[in-house]
Amino acid sequence: MTIVLGCIADDFTGATDLAGLLARSGVRVSLRIGVPEHPPSETSPFEVIALKSRTAPVKDAIAETRAALEWLRAAGAERFFWKYCSTFDSTPEGNIGPVAEALMHDLETDQTIYCPAFPENERSIFMGNLFVGQQPLAESPMKDHPLTPMTDSNLMRLLAPQVSKPVGLIDRLTVARGADAVKESLARHRTDGTAHMVIDAVANTDLEIIATACRDMPLMTGGSALAMPLPALYLADGLLANDVPKQKTHLLAAETIILSGSCSAMTNVQVAEYIASGAPSYQLDPMTLTQTGPEPILAWLIEQDLSQAPLIYATADHASVKAAQAKLGVGKAGTLIEQTLAACALAARDAGARRIIVAGGETSGAVTKALNVTQLDISTEIAPGVPWTYCTSDGHTIALTLKSGNFGAETFFSDAKAKLDGS
Repeated sequence: MTIVLGCIADDFTGATDLAGLLARSGVRVSLRIGVPEHPPSETSPFEVIALKSRTAPVKDAIAETRAALEWLRAAGAERFFWKYCSTFDSTPEGNIGPVAEALMHDLETDQTIYCPAFPENERSIFMGNLFVGQQPLAESPMKDHPLTPMTDSNLMRLLAPQVSKPVGLIDRLTVARGADAVKESLARHRTDGTAHMVIDAVANTDLEIIATACRDMPLMTGGSALAMPLPALYLADGLLANDVPKQKTHLLAAETIILSGSCSAMTNVQVAEYIASGAPSYQLDPMTLTQTGPEPILAWLIEQDLSQAPLIYATADHASVKAAQAKLGVGKAGTLIEQTLAACALAARDAGARRIIVAGGETSGAVTKALNVTQLDISTEIAPGVPWTYCTSDGHTIALTLKSGNFGAETFFSDAKAKLDGS
């Protein structure tokens, strides 16, 4: 099957977010965990490669992304999408800008766009400024992110230090005039040598206009929602056939484990909501883990009735996270939690869990690695940008969902269970 769009995402939850929105079209989407070692024997119309590069050193992030691009090109892709977080998670050094410039160089293109807007999840861009709900990015909970604190809301100011060529803006007034106006603005800026174009979007209709204008660009970059209109556009252009493979579904046992490493504001609410529902739960504490290791939690897990979907979580408020990081160091505190939750995923799988719900990007990376997952087939959507996926681990078919920290409703964990139960 010809690859219509080759996608690269800078973390695992972001990759499933993108894949889930593409899968709304009903077309089969394949998600690869890391750059595959060998050429594919079979591809899907939409191929997504998930990297763990969002907070990697810039040099490493560029190298991994270039390797992903090379694999997708060798597999036949000619159009590409570089996906990053809808809150533009990065530092002044990158990795969004440097990776985009590396991809532009390899694709021999002199211009690309940046649009992390995701209106369904209340991410919008107006006059180049990114908003989370009604809050500017720098006033949202993202200002306290432990790895990529976002202290400026203006995407041009955020991007400019990361790239070597000029940054420009196509504002909402231009977008409102339609796809032709966007294309004309891009052409004018290209003539002026402006390589990096931030584009405003406050609604899905804006994203449709932007996607229509930019669908033939060798490289688009942005949040997952920008890619959502592309399947219909490719179908209209004749690039996507009506008889392409559809999504797969599986009937699996109800045994479930929920693992939450995210400390985002929304995940804190979701954990509290799930515990209040009466579900069994166990909270991890990094200071305790340094003394006991994972054995106590693994012993607790083995005793649980997995049909009750127990929750194991390290989710905590900002002050608690900072206190642990101050005592252990940012890296050690995070690694302890990731390793422990990964061990829990393995123990739960071996105890019969065939449904695994994971919250948090770093946790998702650790869990998929522990389960030795290399490919995911995208299935039904739980919440905007959060689908169930199917994979194989140790010979077992597993339903796996990887949730970005701030995505989903307060009842997300219960919603995820209900979605597979058909209720």
